Amino acid sequence: MYTGFFALRENPFSIAPNPQYLYMSDRHREALAHLMFGLGETGGFVLLTGEVGTGKTTVSRCLMEQLPAQTETAFVLNPTLTEHELLATICDEFHVQYPSQPTLKQLTDTIHQHLLRNHEAEKTTVLIIDEAQHLRPEVLEQLRLLTNLETHTKKLLQVILIGQPELQELLQRKELRQLAQRITARYHLLPLTEHDVANYVAHRLQVAGSSHPLFTKRAVKRLHQLSGGIPRVINLLCDRALLGAYSKGQQRVDHHLIGKAASEALGLPGHAESGGIARWPGYLAIGGTLAALVVALTWLALQFGDTDSDAVPRPVQPALAAESDERLDDSEGAEPATEMQLDLPSKRLLASMFEQSREIEDAFAVVFNEWDKSLMTGADVCEQAKQNDLACYWKQGSLHGLLHLNRPAVVRLIDDTGEVAYGAMLGFKNGLLKLVIAGNEMEVSERWFERYWKGSYAVLWQPPAGYVGPIGWSAKGASVQWLETSLGLLQGERPRRLDSFDSMLGERIRRFQREQRLEADGIAGVQTLIRLNQMLQLEAPTLMKEAG
Repeated sequence: MYTGFFALRENPFSIAPNPQYLYMSDRHREALAHLMFGLGETGGFVLLTGEVGTGKTTVSRCLMEQLPAQTETAFVLNPTLTEHELLATICDEFHVQYPSQPTLKQLTDTIHQHLLRNHEAEKTTVLIIDEAQHLRPEVLEQLRLLTNLETHTKKLLQVILIGQPELQELLQRKELRQLAQRITARYHLLPLTEHDVANYVAHRLQVAGSSHPLFTKRAVKRLHQLSGGIPRVINLLCDRALLGAYSKGQQRVDHHLIGKAASEALGLPGHAESGGIARWPGYLAIGGTLAALVVALTWLALQFGDTDSDAVPRPVQPALAAESDERLDDSEGAEPATEMQLDLPSKRLLASMFEQSREIEDAFAVVFNEWDKSLMTGADVCEQAKQNDLACYWKQGSLHGLLHLNRPAVVRLIDDTGEVAYGAMLGFKNGLLKLVIAGNEMEVSERWFERYWKGSYAVLWQPPAGYVGPIGWSAKGASVQWLETSLGLLQGERPRRLDSFDSMLGERIRRFQREQRLEADGIAGVQTLIRLNQMLQLEAPTLMKEAG
């Protein structure tokens, strides 16, 4: 109805899953990186949780697009099944025959035979179960038994469990502890930040054909407040607000229209025109009050400690975004180099270099060398890092975020033929990136690099003693004391003797995060800890030698 009025080709905020409107925030990219890493490990289970409408399906679809061609995938979309029904459904999804009225053993044997055939054909087998919070404990145990089939190096079946936060609680049950121990990667997807809401709205409008911003900055801020950062609710409110602007003949949506849209679409009391919207009651009809949702999400992130929610603001993608970011550069006034000024390899030489760089271990060996460590061939990279008091950090993100980490990185590249290659990024100076590809060192512009790089990278970093994951409310022991001592040194305060995480430590983390332009969530995740290492001037290789 309003598309013609705003010169849009189509409705930009339809809830239909149109891949053209896909927007991957930093949190979605990080979730994707965790899942990709988990599937590359030897264990059997990968876990993705999040509230209704946060984008779990978006992440799973992106994951499917990045799986190798030699992967067979089965989906289970309705997990409210018995053990018999689940196994039969898996057989159906893999298109394998089984006897009529089969026993559990017959179904299990049929699946095992199929997994062995795939293994012999060098195919990976992945099972994805959506809405997994509805699985019964006995059905989850049956899934665990399916993953018992393995070679000396890997499981023959990998299972991705996707569900709401209740799935985390379910896996805490004592009878499921064996399954919980097999989870190689887990991520809890939080709602969008205000910055991401602005980019999300701008992205969808741009795809729909808008040439200028349709939402004011105050409207975006109110939108973030009333939607809680839930993409599905954002779409609902934006659609209703645009309709309201059309009916009033307004060319832009202001914060009053967002408030009115929330009142109409979500049943909020009060009216935005008078500024009398009740602050929290009834905001989210789909999930109770917004306040309860935010508290629950925060509690879950801290309680289970399975996400590093540090978020570095990304450069604004479209010109429609509400705010701009500071550029990260270690030189003031440096003129960006053009491709003609750089001594770049010829097309033929570059193709040869890419062809010699198909193994990620070769790139990791270069990064290990930057840490004055040697990488043994044939052994697990991250296990060797652990033996050297280091840890791997895998991420899908922006170049801005990678440079902010300021650590040598393994970067995943896509050559002109669409094949994957790996290189090592070792430096950044005067707008140029120092890369090593197949043993060849070269300096390239950001533009050249981003032609071949799609956002995947891994760095090595130094975790504190006793580190097992993000340091939040559930953390205890040596890592908590290290964090308290480190922040005390940096903030000029006397460290306390501390055995478990408390509110004062959480506030000190937030203060540090605000100073370092990280998201102030009070959780010491990998990005916060890497930045702490930089500020403490611990000996470590960096991309920008004068930073930190």
